[in-house]
Amino acid sequence: MLIFDAMKRFALLLALLGFLSCGRQETVELSLDEKLALTHAQSRFSSPGVPRLGIPELWWSDGPNGVRAEALWDSWAQAGWTSDSCTAYPALTCLAATWDESLAGEMGICLAEEALYRGKDVLLGPGVNIMRLPTSGRNFEYMGEDPFLAGKMAAAYIRGVQSKGVAASVKHFALNNQEKARARVDVHVDERALHEIYLPAFKRAVQEGGAWTVMAAYNRIWDSHCSENSRLLTDILRDDWGFDGVVVSDWGAVHSTAAAAAGLDVEMGTSTDGLRDNPLATDYNAFHFAAPYKEKILSGEIPADVLETQVERILRLHGRTTLSPGRGRGRFVCPEHAALARKVGEEGIVLLENRGGLLPLDAARTLDILVVGENAVKKMAVGGGSSSLKAKYEITPLEGIKAAFPLSRVRYERGYVGDPGEVYWGVSSGQDLTDPRTPGRLVEDAVAAAAGADVIIFVGGLNKSKNQDREGRDRLSYTLPYDQDTVVEALVGTGVPLVYVNVSGNPAALPWHGRAGAVVQAWYLGSEAGTALGAVLSGRVNPSGKLPFSWPSALEDTPFYGNERTYPGILREDGRIMDVYYDEGIFVGYRWYDHAGVAPLYPFGHGLSYTTFAWTDLRTSVRRGRLRVSLSLENTGDRAGKETVQVYVGAPAAGEGASYERPLQELKAFRKVSLGPGESQRVHVEIPLPELGCYDSAQDRFVTVHGTYVVRVGASSRDIRLEKQIEL
Repeated sequence: MLIFDAMKRFALLLALLGFLSCGRQETVELSLDEKLALTHAQSRFSSPGVPRLGIPELWWSDGPNGVRAEALWDSWAQAGWTSDSCTAYPALTCLAATWDESLAGEMGICLAEEALYRGKDVLLGPGVNIMRLPTSGRNFEYMGEDPFLAGKMAAAYIRGVQSKGVAASVKHFALNNQEKARARVDVHVDERALHEIYLPAFKRAVQEGGAWTVMAAYNRIWDSHCSENSRLLTDILRDDWGFDGVVVSDWGAVHSTAAAAAGLDVEMGTSTDGLRDNPLATDYNAFHFAAPYKEKILSGEIPADVLETQVERILRLHGRTTLSPGRGRGRFVCPEHAALARKVGEEGIVLLENRGGLLPLDAARTLDILVVGENAVKKMAVGGGSSSLKAKYEITPLEGIKAAFPLSRVRYERGYVGDPGEVYWGVSSGQDLTDPRTPGRLVEDAVAAAAGADVIIFVGGLNKSKNQDREGRDRLSYTLPYDQDTVVEALVGTGVPLVYVNVSGNPAALPWHGRAGAVVQAWYLGSEAGTALGAVLSGRVNPSGKLPFSWPSALEDTPFYGNERTYPGILREDGRIMDVYYDEGIFVGYRWYDHAGVAPLYPFGHGLSYTTFAWTDLRTSVRRGRLRVSLSLENTGDRAGKETVQVYVGAPAAGEGASYERPLQELKAFRKVSLGPGESQRVHVEIPLPELGCYDSAQDRFVTVHGTYVVRVGASSRDIRLEKQIEL
């Protein structure tokens, strides 16, 4: 049967290639209605094929970190299947925190295998929108603040997904950097910031990752919706970058048939903003690319060539996915996928502080461990928006800690009540976390339980409830919700050593951080959350994660504080459109903190280890259009560990032989290295010289400035171990 199916797909593919080889005659066998049908949805998550010619439907699935549960044909409501519980992988902020391209590729492969098993053809991810705001609700789905890191990790993820014949859909193109009023925002950004900060990750996803689909965002740019912005979808994406795939709309992001001529190929989710149902959303013939589009083609208002081009791209996508002869069957919720989810979590957890070497806790000793905090028992796979998952299982932090310390007495206290339960679009976490105690009593009980404890592990942070880490909403405050600071302050006051574990996809204010013994950033870790956390706390795994974003002490340190022009925007007189001005230009994330002379609480790239490393003998050379950098890295501790070599380059500043204002430094290369105790390795990286350039708006191109550059190599953007000047 498998051989027969492969032969059948191969025959269909040959026919399809025959269509594509005939130029504009490739769709001669399709009727106008069949062509139009290919360009818009037929259900919430599928678009039609051409049954008469054996071209199957395309099935799309949310899934940046897992394949989403089945929805009803015309609704966001769940279909009620019992066979659609997936492996929940860590959120993409955690994946980015691994700084490991090979691991990103492995995660892509596993996601594709689960998608294949479920009959999905396009996986809607990864998201690479730059973390501009530390309070944006969807940051947990993205890969941080730096375009180089995000682009490299995304490209590897995409190659992994597509190696299995499943298309990745890089999103949200472009400048979808806030969730508040996302469908009404009109972004005003200068050309340098656009090309140096907000587009490069997408460009790498297309050119290095080979993405087969790109998703157009909700927002506007240059007073034009992204879905109908010809400069974005045609001039930049196709003409400049050479993209030959399909552009699909975000669900409900199409506003007119003009989107077709602008470069959009497939319209999904019209009459819904992606979060709410609308009766019109089930009338697929009312979509802009259906009856209205047909009328304009028949009248000659839209040239028939526009539709022909769309169909050509869609058929090419079928050739890469549904009709690919080498496409397998996939596998679902298997031990290998669980192991990979656990590994990504272990590699992505970041040790932010470790005063007095409090961590790791000795699993061979009998300890009295008090675990406090709702996030220790709350399952996080459900909720947050389109990335919400129906996980087959989810090991909580409390369960993982108990398993990691089998000889110890592990007790639990709630400490605070945040979100007692979560049901999202019909999927339930299966938990009822209601607690009748008052907030004051919860704190008192936690403090009383601390008596006699050897260590307190407080597991707090954010969750995926409204106005926290959640699609469609930004956070309203930078402080920890549910008055967690009061609980932590009270526990610190007991004198018992405290480990604070922050579960989130975003930073938050930690006013007591200097009095906590250790601070750990644990992200949303998916099915193996507790196991990964327990492994790091016990030292079975040496932490090696690095922050993919800067962690400010307070919002006052950011360029957006108290400035509605930069966020959330200024409402126009029409009461609909919000104009948001990216006045900070290229100074985003660590570039801003370096430029403003402000120290973040934890810098970009920061992450501690249970061992130590020595950095020596930095060498640089320029050969054949590449900057070559090498150094010696030695593990000088008594534990095996991994360190990420981060290479930053500072370009000539304006006034020093250059005419462009430049950041102090920018990440240009990284390499994660594994070393045993006492082991050393020569680490080599190469940087193409064009990567050192900046965008010249007047010339509409990148230029490389001659002068003195500084190569800085270190463990974070603020922990530079070696540096050297070079002349270019």
